[in-house]
Amino acid sequence: MMKLGLAYKVCIGLNILFSCEKLIAQVGAEHTVQIRTIAVAPYGVENNTKRSGIYYDLANILITESKFNSQHLIYPYARIISELKNGKTDLTIMFKYKELKDHVIYITPLPSLHNIVIGLKGNRFDSISDLEGKTIAYLRGARFSEDVDTNSKIKKHRTNDFRQGIKMLVRGRVDAIIGPMEPILSAADSIGMVNIFNEPLYVSKRTPWLQISKKSKLRLNADEIREIFENILKRGDLTKLKNKYRIGGAVISPNTIHTAE
Repeated sequence: MMKLGLAYKVCIGLNILFSCEKLIAQVGAEHTVQIRTIAVAPYGVENNTKRSGIYYDLANILITESKFNSQHLIYPYARIISELKNGKTDLTIMFKYKELKDHVIYITPLPSLHNIVIGLKGNRFDSISDLEGKTIAYLRGARFSEDVDTNSKIKKHRTNDFRQGIKMLVRGRVDAIIGPMEPILSAADSIGMVNIFNEPLYVSKRTPWLQISKKSKLRLNADEIREIFENILKRGDLTKLKNKYRIGGAVISPNTIHTAE
């Protein structure tokens, strides 16, 4: 039984090695793969010249195991969307967007993220209608909830990052902030403001995807890239990175989340 298990692992390893060699042959050894990670902590973080983050490190693992030359930068949502369309970006990990439907190939989904709307203590929202007439901080270029996006009675103040949104919330310039729970808590933790929030209102669940521009040479190798990336996920690398970048301070329990009706 042990010999069979070892043989299976060897076969998997050889298949991945063959996929990598095939990728290099088709894409070209001289080609530099352009990777972009969203500028949202804890997924993509840039401090001076040092870059890190859950999705940043995960994409680096993929590129290393694919044996590509690469340039990996951290950009805002809007710029990545633009570069996926024109082919300046080859590969990224982020949500699906309607405007990218005809411009990218979706390779592999990652675990879904809960998007919430959250205000300060004493300012609770039980439904999306409670947000009407209010102003929420909304990350520029992102789309977190169709119900919120299409409600013209909810004012949206576009921000460069979640830290800016939280600071505006504390100063009373907005009534709430919207986005995935983990990045909001991570941003709050980074500026020492974790214990300021009321209970969150759950507004959507969205799934990040590994995706490739249709103008990229990598489009020819979608199956090989999918095989390598799925193996990375199966062996638990994403879980390890989430633990590495786990958020300090208070964590909101799922039991305290109110679902939008």
